[in-house]
Order: sequence, then structure tokens, then C-alpha cells
Amino acid sequence: MKSIKKFFLLLVLIGLVAAAIFYFRDTEGPSLALVPETGSISAKTPLLVSLTDEGMGLKQVQVHVLQEGNRLLLAEQGFPPHTTETQLELNLSSLKLKEGAIQIEVNAVDQSIYHLGKGNSSRQLFDLTFDTRPPIISILSKAHNFTKGGSGLVVYRLNEDVDKTGVQVGDLFFPGFKQDSGNYVCLLAFPYNMPDKDFVPRVVATDLAGNERQTGIFYRANHKDFRNRDINLSDRFLQQKAPEFEPLVPNPGQPIDTFLYVNREIRQQNRDKLKELSKSTAQVPLWQGDFLRQPRASTLAMFGDQRTYYYHRKKVDKEVHLGYDLASVAQDKILASNSGEVVWADYLGIYGQCVVIDHGLGLQTLYGHMSQLDVHRGDQVARGQIIGHSGATGMAGGDHLHFGVFVAGVAVQPLEWWDEHWLKNNISDKLKAK
Repeated sequence: MKSIKKFFLLLVLIGLVAAAIFYFRDTEGPSLALVPETGSISAKTPLLVSLTDEGMGLKQVQVHVLQEGNRLLLAEQGFPPHTTETQLELNLSSLKLKEGAIQIEVNAVDQSIYHLGKGNSSRQLFDLTFDTRPPIISILSKAHNFTKGGSGLVVYRLNEDVDKTGVQVGDLFFPGFKQDSGNYVCLLAFPYNMPDKDFVPRVVATDLAGNERQTGIFYRANHKDFRNRDINLSDRFLQQKAPEFEPLVPNPGQPIDTFLYVNREIRQQNRDKLKELSKSTAQVPLWQGDFLRQPRASTLAMFGDQRTYYYHRKKVDKEVHLGYDLASVAQDKILASNSGEVVWADYLGIYGQCVVIDHGLGLQTLYGHMSQLDVHRGDQVARGQIIGHSGATGMAGGDHLHFGVFVAGVAVQPLEWWDEHWLKNNISDKLKAK
């Protein structure tokens, strides 16, 4: 009889221990997170609540918005058993909120039987600012004159900190840069290939809450026609260049096939690379004074030349020349056109061995077809400093320098930057007034 009682007591004890283990197996509340968890938001800002419970799983969540004593329900959701993690996307557009401080309150409960079956709960408050007013843009610069293929500068001021600002021209965005004065400056281009009617520059500003405003500027846009040039491709030239480019061509065939692949595909890859390099730019101007033109050099080709290529009297391709070809003597010393930082000093497809110098505010110059490079990436260079020697690397038929100017990766007319009067009226005077 005593043995039976001991057996039952043992069973009761085991049951109590098992019940205690089950009851206390999950005593931690769910983990909560909100993105964004601080800062300014608007009704359009997506809010993402992340919930995790590695114990018994999630049971329920409620999200409220607290403002000026009001507690507004934003979301409420229950979860099936064994839900250990989930995310909820929230939208404030359904609530009538005022400008100013708000709190997002997240309450979550798990499936645990702890607290007499009520489960573990977690509560967290997130302090944010509700902002529905877009930035105010004040244009400060005047006399915005643009020529097709050329550049210009806009100076403006904003009334608040922003996430993104600059000038939108069609599908192209030119970033603006905040200066010590608090004003923003933006270099932009009238793209050489943009129809005149489509050139409508607009200053854009998006604040930290995602509110956006656009405003136009007073400007004058001048049309420009570019030259047409026929290029006859000789077998001698193609046979000379094909070996240099064959490593860049997936399936090199005849020399003419290699040329066409490079002239189309590699050319576009090079332009994409220059767009990428434009992001490595200083926030302030690095150049001083007007830009130096290569001394004693004659012009072989100009910016915007519309080139039609012929092979055995048959038209095979058409491209646009986006720079100036300058030649004097073989392996001539190449000078930096102005001060800045070298962001590229290496081989680059159609440009061969080339150097790209950043002058700040998205302005960069390119020196192509060089036989020798005397600078390295990261070097600071001065106006007139020797950066290498001319050559015929890349898509060059003879020894010369290909000189290009780019604004935010968009090729622009070098003539303007060589012209001290244009530079003073359109760029320098505006920067001094910033």
C-alpha cells in the first residue's frame, strides 16, 4: 500500500515539475522594432513593424498613434499558432494627424500560458515628427543661359534639411551641394541629344519626411547644330586596332566586327563608368580660374560631331564624338586643365589609357588615348601639372589627346570651360555670391 502511495506521489511530483516547466518555459515578451524608429515622417512614409518571438510564438499586436492626448488605432492583427516572426507595413494616410510630434505605440502578446494564460506582452514607444509640408525653394541666381550641349549653374536656398536635392532635366538628375553659406549650388547640362522642347530644368528638393517640391527657374535655352562627319574605316586601321580590343570582345571575329562591338557596346560601358565616377566628387569647387587648353595643340575633332562610319563604302555605324581631339607632337606632355583630384588613372575602353580629374560639384575632365600616365587615383593635381603623355591607345587613329568635360557624368561642351568670359558670367560670379 505504501508503495502505491509513493508511486502516486511520484507521479504527482513529476506532473507538477512538468507543469512548472511548461508554465515557465516562455517568460519573455516578443521583440519589437520599427523602421524608421526616429526622425521625420509624412503620411506617405512607409512604416515597417518587425515582430519576433522564438518561444511560443506571436499571438496578437496592436499599433496606436499618440498625439496631443489622443490615442488612435493604426493596426490590429492576430496570428496563427507557431508564428515566430512577421512584419507589418503601416500607412498613416488613414489618420487625421497634425503637424508636430507623435508617438507610435506597439503592443504585442505571445502565445505563452505565462501570467495565468495571458501570455507575455511587450510595449514600446517610438518618438517621431509628423511633417506634411514640402521644402520651400528660393532661387537666388539669375541669368540662367544654356546652350545645347553646354553647362550652367543654379544657386538656391532651402528652409529645412533635405534627403535629396538638385535639378531634374528630363530623366537626368543633377545633384545640388550645400555650401558653408547654407546655400545650395547645382551644376547642370543642356544635353547635346535632348530636343530643345524637352529641356525644362526644375529644382527638386525632398525633405527627411519624403515630402517633395519642384520649382522652375527663369532661363534662356539656345539651340545649336553640330557638325556631320564621315569616317572611312580602312582595313589597315582595323587590323591595327583589333588586337588591342579583342580581350574586351566576347566573341571576336573579323576586325570590323570587333570594331563595331567596341564602338557600340564598349563605348556605352565607358559612358556608364563615367556616370559612376561622377559620384566621386567633392562637395565644393576644387578648380581655380579658367580651364587650361592644351598649349600649341591643333583641333582634329570637336564636341558633338555626328560621325557616320563607312567600311568599303558601306555605312556600318553612327556615333557622336563627345569631346575635343587635340594634337601637337607625338607623346606630348599632357597638362591638367585645372586643379582637382584624380578619380581614374587606368585603361578605359575607347579612351585607352586615360585620366579623369574631379573638380568638385560633379564637374570632371577626361584625358584619353595617353601613352603614359604620370598620376595615380587619389592624387591631388594643380592646374598645368603634367599628368602624362599623349598617345594612340584606345579608339585612336593617331597620336593625340581626347579631352572631355562632364557634369554629373553627362558630356558637355569643353569650349565653354576654356572661355574665361563664359566662366565668369555663368559660373564664377554666381559661386562668389553664394
